[in-house]
Amino acid sequence: MITRESRVAAAAAVRSFVTSVVTSVAVTSVAAMALVVGVGTAGVGVAGVGMVGGGLFAAGPAAAQSGPTAGPMADQSGPVAGQTAGQDRRQNEPGQFDFYVLALSWSPSYCEAAAERRVGRESEGRPDPQCGERPFSFVVHGLWPQYERGFPEYCQVPAPRLNREIVSGMLDLMPSPRLVFNQWDKHGICSGLGARGYFEAVRKARAVVKIPDAYLEPERTLLVTPDEVEEAFVKANPGLDREAVAVACNRNRLTEVRICLTRELGFRACPEVDRRACRRDRLSMPPVRGG
Repeated sequence: MITRESRVAAAAAVRSFVTSVVTSVAVTSVAAMALVVGVGTAGVGVAGVGMVGGGLFAAGPAAAQSGPTAGPMADQSGPVAGQTAGQDRRQNEPGQFDFYVLALSWSPSYCEAAAERRVGRESEGRPDPQCGERPFSFVVHGLWPQYERGFPEYCQVPAPRLNREIVSGMLDLMPSPRLVFNQWDKHGICSGLGARGYFEAVRKARAVVKIPDAYLEPERTLLVTPDEVEEAFVKANPGLDREAVAVACNRNRLTEVRICLTRELGFRACPEVDRRACRRDRLSMPPVRGG
């Protein structure tokens, strides 16, 4: 026979067992939450687990990106939040830069590419005056202020308006009014020189560089390597080193030769510009129109 005392003892045993189980589950849950919080704080992601308002929830792979080292934005550095990697502290302050790049565009390549883009769209816009009847070889694309890493651009928006007299006075070197306006807006303001001073610097910089004879008025398409072109410019310009000149290309055409100059317009090395140079084995230089 089950006595009253035995029933009381059995009930007490059951309560003790239930209490121990609940306590064990609670301790385990707290430990698991502490582990998630601790690992996340340390900057190491835990895939599939997250915390919202103190509760646990299922999360996707993106939840694993936590802490300062996770995700593609982690490489961005600089004194201002959101700066791109390596951005100069003087970014876009007019007159604050380290050197210039004189970009000389091979006009026949530009005009061939422009003609290809116009196929089937002849009625869209007016033709570029650079690509008219007058023959051009190397023309000035621009004189670009540079930092040792990176470059400024659009240092004042909107830019001060250009005097039409200045524009027309540059068409012998930069044979398109639109090109002159664009270079002033994007690069010229950053020189800190003012419009007249900047375009005088463009003219002086172009006078510093001698174009090799082979590239003055070629009558047929030239097949060249970037090394050959760089070496030709070095030989034609005493004091110019290979580290101060870089060739740019577009698909199979040579598009530009870029020469690095000090602020006083002397030749100087520019490793970052050289690293971005064209690496193709063989390039074409279309002939000068009318050649």
